[in-house]
Amino acid sequence: MRLVQGWGLQMRGVGRLSVSSAALICLAAAHPIFAANIDGRVIIRHRLTKRRVTAAASAYQRGMTVELDPGIQGDSLSFERARVVVYLDGEMPAKPVTATLEQKDRQFGTDTLVIPAGSTVSFPNRDPIFHNVFSLSKPKTFDLGNFPQDHTRNIVFPKAGIVFVNCHLHPNMAAAIVVSPNQWSTKADDAGRFTLAGVPPGDYTIVAWHRAAGFFRQRIKVAPNRANFVEFTIPLDENGKSSVVAQR
Repeated sequence: MRLVQGWGLQMRGVGRLSVSSAALICLAAAHPIFAANIDGRVIIRHRLTKRRVTAAASAYQRGMTVELDPGIQGDSLSFERARVVVYLDGEMPAKPVTATLEQKDRQFGTDTLVIPAGSTVSFPNRDPIFHNVFSLSKPKTFDLGNFPQDHTRNIVFPKAGIVFVNCHLHPNMAAAIVVSPNQWSTKADDAGRFTLAGVPPGDYTIVAWHRAAGFFRQRIKVAPNRANFVEFTIPLDENGKSSVVAQR
């Protein structure tokens, strides 16, 4: 696929850069005048996530009792907007990061985490009980085994994709790690706003993902020295459209 059409950046498999394309991207990184931001908004008008159903407390009592986090509180639409991940499609090397997905109050610290491919996630246990974090997802399969309070396990995620994470000991625990194919990825805030900063000029596919609603895609042309605005409506509107693009 073509990530930056105007610069001849051809992507197949793990992706490769021509010398001229690589030079232009390095120039954009060194001189922000050649890059631009993509600002956007996610519109969600009704609740998408089903209420969590949990087993009786006795099923979790393996040693010390730990109170279960009550889950969704406050504005449910703010919760829905804040679990939308937005990223640019197309694989490109990105600087790895180290992120944390802790276990506390028999819950993961967040139910949606976004990292670029090649990054590491630490899974510290903050509860006075054992946890056993695992995933059967194709981009990354792992099983951390039982580990106690104040211990942690680290996993590297080399491939882009959605990794669903659970705990063998506590069936209510669930999270999603979105491994993006490049550095341009983020989560929307609780108002639905997001920014992808420092994007080199070119033609892109921008993707929004919500665990309950799925993937939404649209094309955008990024130009320097111009505000680039994207709006996603999740799920489909009454006309069967998933999004509207406006550039200004």
